[in-house]
Amino acid sequence: MKTAIYPGSFDPVTNGHLDIIQRASKMFDKLVVVVLINPLKTYSFSMNERCEFLKEATRDIPNVEIASFDGLLADYFNQRQDVDVIVKGIRATTDFEYEFQMAHTNKDLNPRAETVFIPASLKTTFVSSSMVKQVAMFNGDLSKYVPSCIHEQIRTRLTQDFDAARELAQKKYKNKGITD
Repeated sequence: MKTAIYPGSFDPVTNGHLDIIQRASKMFDKLVVVVLINPLKTYSFSMNERCEFLKEATRDIPNVEIASFDGLLADYFNQRQDVDVIVKGIRATTDFEYEFQMAHTNKDLNPRAETVFIPASLKTTFVSSSMVKQVAMFNGDLSKYVPSCIHEQIRTRLTQDFDAARELAQKKYKNKGITD
């Protein structure tokens, strides 16, 4: 039985992520989607929220498991002796350069860690969690970019967060005598 892991922060999960999950789930007997914590990132959604979003978005894909891990991917790979390969989605050459380095780092840390790259489909190649957050910041339509089953939850949360941040910034500028 071939098992792969697909790691990421998924903050939030996008249709690009879901596309890679769907395609990878057809290549392997089991796909473990691992929500990782990167201490260099600030998250909009908690680890539990990101896991729940992924569970909801993948509920119709029977061979997908959702997990979370706080640590090095190579360590998680080592803990899961049933895992054969790491799956990474690639949107552009900039993704490849970074992921290529990470693949070699993982291999250096764990010699059995092999990485397989799956290119993003044309319809999702430009979709990223950061882009989703920017669209939400200006109350744009997220329905094309995030799974429909969690679209409203993501939109509501991001819109509320950005409205609160915008209000705080306006107060800050007003106190400094800066107006619109």
